[in-house]
Amino acid sequence: MTDVDEVQARRWRLVLGGSAEAGLGGLGSPDDAAMDRALNALYDADDRGGNGGGRRSGGLGGSAPQVSRWLGDIRRYFPSTVVEVMQRDAVERLNLTELLLEPELLEAVEPDVHLVGTLLSLNRVMPETTKATARTVVEKVVREIERRIAAQTVAAVGGALNRAARVARPRLRDIDWDRTIRRNLHNYLPDHRTVVPERLVGYGRKAQAVKRDVVLAIDQSGSMASSVVYASVFGAVLATMRSLRTSLVVFDTAVVDLTEKLADPVDVLFGTQLGGGTDINRAIAYSQSLITRPADTLFVLISDLYEGGVRAEMLRRVRAMKESGVQVVVLLALSDEGAPAYDRDNAAALSALGVPAFACTPDKFPDLLAVALDRGDVGAWAHLNAGRS
Repeated sequence: MTDVDEVQARRWRLVLGGSAEAGLGGLGSPDDAAMDRALNALYDADDRGGNGGGRRSGGLGGSAPQVSRWLGDIRRYFPSTVVEVMQRDAVERLNLTELLLEPELLEAVEPDVHLVGTLLSLNRVMPETTKATARTVVEKVVREIERRIAAQTVAAVGGALNRAARVARPRLRDIDWDRTIRRNLHNYLPDHRTVVPERLVGYGRKAQAVKRDVVLAIDQSGSMASSVVYASVFGAVLATMRSLRTSLVVFDTAVVDLTEKLADPVDVLFGTQLGGGTDINRAIAYSQSLITRPADTLFVLISDLYEGGVRAEMLRRVRAMKESGVQVVVLLALSDEGAPAYDRDNAAALSALGVPAFACTPDKFPDLLAVALDRGDVGAWAHLNAGRS
């Protein structure tokens, strides 16, 4: 057997478990054996009930010390991306949700967006002794997302606002001479050593004034957990830009305005309550009350569109928003996972109103904001960059 064959056999042995040992051979190192035990504890736990032929007797026993040791093992032997998947599978397969309320266990986990979603869903039942640890976990994830998206968002949005602020026929005091000269270099007259300013470029006189309003409305039903996390961080980043007036509301069957908490996205997240029903119509009605400059407002609804309220009224409100001049964007998800299950009838109805509904990844969202704030064709952008499933 060649070295390549041995590597492949080892990998297949770890994937298939002990039942494959006769054909593939045993595991040669203590580390491999430890990896095998960690995988066994999680992925063969169901076999104890007879579903898998009784190959192994896996499981974590529902004990916090055992779970903590297991978490330490997987962090030692697997890369962080694999650890995140295994943690998420452990919560779902082995019903470890209650154990996440123990501070000692939270200290052992690898923070990730899905874990944050789980913690937020437990926010109302979380004991005070756990909340400080949970907040530390959430904050670590939030700061990493901020590091990832903040600079790109500020650059993309700032560029769009600057383009929107330029005027084609500026007054003398509003001319941006540097951009004007560069724009007209093709009109340079060597004999006169001058540039003929065929086209003037300028800015509005109130360059530091609020140029646009942004209202984010986030569905906090359970399936939208990752979207809630990312949207909260984006909202906090946008709130730092003086040229924007940013509002953020979350909703289920009630609406909560978290705008005052935007200085810290961790506070925003702990102000949410994942799960429950959905009343999109009520959320849009409240968002309408925040809009004072329709022609200068971008409204972003992030929802899977499963409406528990009055559907006809919801669609009427969206139509009224568009007719008043509000730019409306509907995202089925703001996450790295694409669109979840969503109400296709409502998505089609919105599309008929000229409001396409699509999923967007966090990395693409700054570009989408720039297109929307620059009053570009959001539908065309979505066709090239996003998806509905």
